[in-house]
Amino acid sequence: MDGKPVDEWHRLEEHLEGTAELAASFAAEFECGEWGRLAGLWHDLGKYSADFQKMLLASADAHIETKPGRVDHSTAGAIHACEKFKIPGRIFSYLIAGHHAGLPDWQTDTAGRKSLVQRLQNMDLLHKLPFSDIPHHIIEQSLPKQKFITKGGHALWIRMLYSCLVDADFLDTETFLEPDKTKTRKGYPSLNELLPRFVSYMTEKQAKADETLVNEQRAAILRQCIAKSTHNPAIFTLTVPTGGGKTLSSMAFALNHAVKPEYGKRRIIYVIPYTSIIEQTAEQFRDIFKDAVVEHHSNVAVSDESRETARSRLACENWDAPIIVTTSVQFFDSLFANRSSRCRKLHNIVNSVVILDEVQLLPPEYLNPILHTMKELQQNYNVTFVLSTATQPAFGMHKSFDFHFEGLGDTVEMMENPLSLHESFKRVDVHVPNDLLTHCAWEDLASALDQHPSVLCIVNRRDDCRTLYGLMPERGENTFHLSALMCGEHRSKVINQIKQRLKVKIPTRVISTQLVEAGVDLDFPIVYRALAGLDSIAQAAGRCNREGLLEKGHVVVFVPPSKIPAGYLRQAGEIGRRLLSAETVDLLSPKRFEQFFKELYWLQGNNLDQHEILKDLATDKDLRFSFFSAAKKFKLIDDSKYAPVIVCYEEGERLIEMLKKIGPERWLMRRLQRYVVNLPKYVHAKLYNEGAIIEAHPGIFIQVYGAMYHPELGFCPDKSMIYEPDDLIF
Repeated sequence: MDGKPVDEWHRLEEHLEGTAELAASFAAEFECGEWGRLAGLWHDLGKYSADFQKMLLASADAHIETKPGRVDHSTAGAIHACEKFKIPGRIFSYLIAGHHAGLPDWQTDTAGRKSLVQRLQNMDLLHKLPFSDIPHHIIEQSLPKQKFITKGGHALWIRMLYSCLVDADFLDTETFLEPDKTKTRKGYPSLNELLPRFVSYMTEKQAKADETLVNEQRAAILRQCIAKSTHNPAIFTLTVPTGGGKTLSSMAFALNHAVKPEYGKRRIIYVIPYTSIIEQTAEQFRDIFKDAVVEHHSNVAVSDESRETARSRLACENWDAPIIVTTSVQFFDSLFANRSSRCRKLHNIVNSVVILDEVQLLPPEYLNPILHTMKELQQNYNVTFVLSTATQPAFGMHKSFDFHFEGLGDTVEMMENPLSLHESFKRVDVHVPNDLLTHCAWEDLASALDQHPSVLCIVNRRDDCRTLYGLMPERGENTFHLSALMCGEHRSKVINQIKQRLKVKIPTRVISTQLVEAGVDLDFPIVYRALAGLDSIAQAAGRCNREGLLEKGHVVVFVPPSKIPAGYLRQAGEIGRRLLSAETVDLLSPKRFEQFFKELYWLQGNNLDQHEILKDLATDKDLRFSFFSAAKKFKLIDDSKYAPVIVCYEEGERLIEMLKKIGPERWLMRRLQRYVVNLPKYVHAKLYNEGAIIEAHPGIFIQVYGAMYHPELGFCPDKSMIYEPDDLIF
């Protein structure tokens, strides 16, 4: 409002009414419009105080109360709600008190942070309100009569109402200050308009497809998914072998299910575990749906206008678009977040279809909170889930004398017979050594790999990858290295090169970490896989004879000289060792996976909610929750062990120079994401102390010595420094 006369400012009464109207419309999607309306009417009551009005005349950004010296304008409304409605008023108190600073804890021990109960004791803020000056229709309200009764669901309900309020607050202010943005947000096609595009695309794709057995099976999977779309909303499982066309078949289900008038779905959210594979999926959908697809993750380059437009950037703020493609981190971290910017989108998950790709990769330490929230979203917010994977985890309820796992309860499988589908897709033989306790030498493995013109070898650790690659005779010519010590741009370039070589049958040997096991569509005649969990062995098998062009591909399991990384991966590997040792005809059958995951979850025990997040959010009669604490604990990617560095790879060098000159502009930082490598923190600290990396701007580290980034291996500090962080825990 800088430069505008006071009579052109956004009037407080209009803002409260506008926010209330929007919040009510958002909350009406889960039948709580009255709650949203009242939150909107009262969220800025503190702005009626003389202190705030005086500050506003002195500073146009007085409303940003998190800045030093600003007047607290959110606590007064929170106190008023409690005074008016007693304990039920606490629901509004969380929303109003947190609409700038984030949802608070009821009580907290965190230094420098006030709990909600402390803020509610500041009665002076309430007494400073000039109640006689506040319009009657705003201040005189009754407790909403709408009841939202759900067992143990109050924390998510408050979070959903919070999402409605903060998005409404942002949008109403935007409409007044930046009306062009509001216009830009509009104009997306509906799902009903997108379905014919999809049908046309699939018809053309199938007409062009070769008449192979694999393509016949993919067509059958597609038909079954479409047939299942008439089923009532539920949590569905889609158990399809790798290479079965899950991506397009799950989208076929989602679209056909969403457009049914009785289900009323508003959008489709496709959730992918890794940023390394999200781009190819988003690109595939964009070929079909054009700019109706919003790609929300850290690696979207602003310079690529085909991938990010002004409208899609705005849609990333609140997911108000028909098709969202995002990461597991973005989706689940938002569901447990407390900050307004992360929570804005939550109300747009209501009445949607959510496809979780490679769902078995959800980290066990957060599994119980995640599954608990998924059940609530399905039961209370009309969300249809699709759990898509070749290796379906055992998410059913399991009770025994020493283990109680609530899981997801009943789910609906979309395939008529997953077992027979698995049999029909068997394209590989798995070869397991007789002795799974004796390791093979790297030199012997390198010699064995050299006997194959084209072969993929997947190891468990980044240093293993380098060691084995260094022993290969034709490294840099017909042999390629892939690991997370290569930046995203480098990995993408190498993967595309590998695909092109395989397509024209040029001899190609690849030594890789497990990053190729999720969504990287490679097809080798033979794959070697270091001993690991059964799920990893199956994912490796999915890179072998993928198109079924050979009578049989071959997957060779070997025991590496090094240990499997500590923790969950090592536990999975030990279960895998035992199950692979058992005499059985089919080592990778769906029944084996069920057994594998049951044992894995049993081993975790209470660690399936390792950080006690459900305890922070458990409902009690006094509505005492720890939103801030839960958000702090829930991190799908543990950034406490790794730290990023921007590396000098190809265009990365030029972008680093730009960073030095112009600073961390948003568009530049987004492009630089493609040139980031995450290092163990002890390596990062050592390199910083040695001057090998520097802090170009606060929290932004860049590589100094160009020679440290190898054109084949990626980031190469002293090799002896690279350990997996978990291996330092004894």
